Amino acid sequence: FHYIICHINLEEKVEFAINQQKHAKTLNENQKQLITYLRTPEAIREQCDRLFQLSCEDRLKYFRVQLDRLDNVVDYVIEVTQENYPDVNIPFHSRWRHFQVGGVGRLEELNKKLSRLSPVEKAKVKFDLAIVSVLLDAGAGSQWSYQEAETGKTFRRSEGLAVSSFRMFCQGLFASSRDRRVNAKGLQELSKETLAKGLQISKKNPLIGLEGRLALLQHLGTVLSKNSEFFGEDNPRPGNLVNYLLEKKENNSALSASEVLIAVLESLGEIWTGSVTVGGVKLGDVWQHSALSGNNYVPLHKLSQWLTYSLLEPLQELGLIITELDQLTGLAEYRNGGLCLDLGLLEVKEKSIFREAHLVSSEVIVEWRALTVILLDKIAARMREKLGMSATELPLVKVLQGGTWNAGRRIANQLRENGVPPLEIKSDGTVF
Repeated sequence: FHYIICHINLEEKVEFAINQQKHAKTLNENQKQLITYLRTPEAIREQCDRLFQLSCEDRLKYFRVQLDRLDNVVDYVIEVTQENYPDVNIPFHSRWRHFQVGGVGRLEELNKKLSRLSPVEKAKVKFDLAIVSVLLDAGAGSQWSYQEAETGKTFRRSEGLAVSSFRMFCQGLFASSRDRRVNAKGLQELSKETLAKGLQISKKNPLIGLEGRLALLQHLGTVLSKNSEFFGEDNPRPGNLVNYLLEKKENNSALSASEVLIAVLESLGEIWTGSVTVGGVKLGDVWQHSALSGNNYVPLHKLSQWLTYSLLEPLQELGLIITELDQLTGLAEYRNGGLCLDLGLLEVKEKSIFREAHLVSSEVIVEWRALTVILLDKIAARMREKLGMSATELPLVKVLQGGTWNAGRRIANQLRENGVPPLEIKSDGTVF
């Protein structure tokens, strides 16, 4: 290529350069449109549904869907939901539920500490907590636990990560300022030793993906400093995303759930490590599948949607009305996916899948997660029919809480020691 360029005349060089610039501009515009699309909940459903349709036609390599078992699964989820919430007064599926585990009033404790702050500042502190806690919330593994010094109680898995992150937050471990608020500098300076100590990790108490979690938090600090539009210029912090979202609200009171998700994906997209990229832009929880022609990207955005669900409640406390909740999708994680697999709504084609560990990027896991997203929609719709409730009365975020996540955990505990997922996943602490 260099040889050819050096041996054409100046006029040809100029023409060649202009054509290259035009081509690059076209590619960049296409890439920009693709990135924007992949950061929407519509893209999640549409791309996952393409794999779902292929599965219904038995054209996927690893899984087939057994919709004749949908009613059995729905009945099981309703049973679990009614046990957890007999009056069907179900809260959102969010990080805030985990902060109350063990019947301990940690949120009351937090609200007491925040009592002298303005409503907006309270929301910012809760954003600080939720964002850091959710980024630590990939699967912990079956061997790790956390003993809370304040109560003496021991917690595992997601609840253990919630309690440990809550206590680290209260101790100011993610901050560099005197007021112990999470900020960019504190996150960038966070050490592996400090995080491991806060999570009580030891040889006898191992946690999956410590390095991945640390990298996410450190990258968060860097992103906070770079993205002043979202996080402010003076002592940037996660909570300043509240200001950005307040400017987005319509008629001074309404904000769509999709707008919150898109803001999360746009502002935090650079934190993800080892992910698929388009034009050098990291896409986060987006993967590729060879069965899809043309656009073969499969966006799932599990942690980002989990975070979005967790940010909605502080916004509601400010008086905002959250609209179009069901624009967001179910969470493509191993409890919801495990429910579908353990109860036969999904069926593997080769039993050898159960004997191997799989990377998150593998097509086995991409298929499993994508099909789970669509099946959660179908479970929710059928639940509403059976319970005589509307989508407004029983949105997907409540179905998850009631619900599919708890049902997935219950059936896993019944079938396998320590309630491990039906498929073994090679986790780095950034997705599962």
